[in-house]
Amino acid sequence: MKVLKTSEIKRRLKSVPGWTHTKKGLVKKYEFEDFQQALDFIIRIAPFANELDHHPDIYNSYNRVKLTLFSHEAGGITELDFKLAEKVDSLVSPGST
Repeated sequence: MKVLKTSEIKRRLKSVPGWTHTKKGLVKKYEFEDFQQALDFIIRIAPFANELDHHPDIYNSYNRVKLTLFSHEAGGITELDFKLAEKVDSLVSPGST
């Protein structure tokens, strides 16, 4: 899969609100009411990640979850990262992050 240029990443970020572009990849932080909701969210990500064969780096601390998406095989951010970001965002209602 082709690594996206910085200009394309910036353009595509408009379609996934709340995600940022860092040296480590696409990053987004989510906050939930409690640990159980955060854990449930993480578990609901698994089918999407398996379907795309693309697995995020996940950090969880109590009610907070941070996801980092990066296409390691390609060596950068690809369209696959944006596909997963969109699918993950479909799991949460607006204003819940």
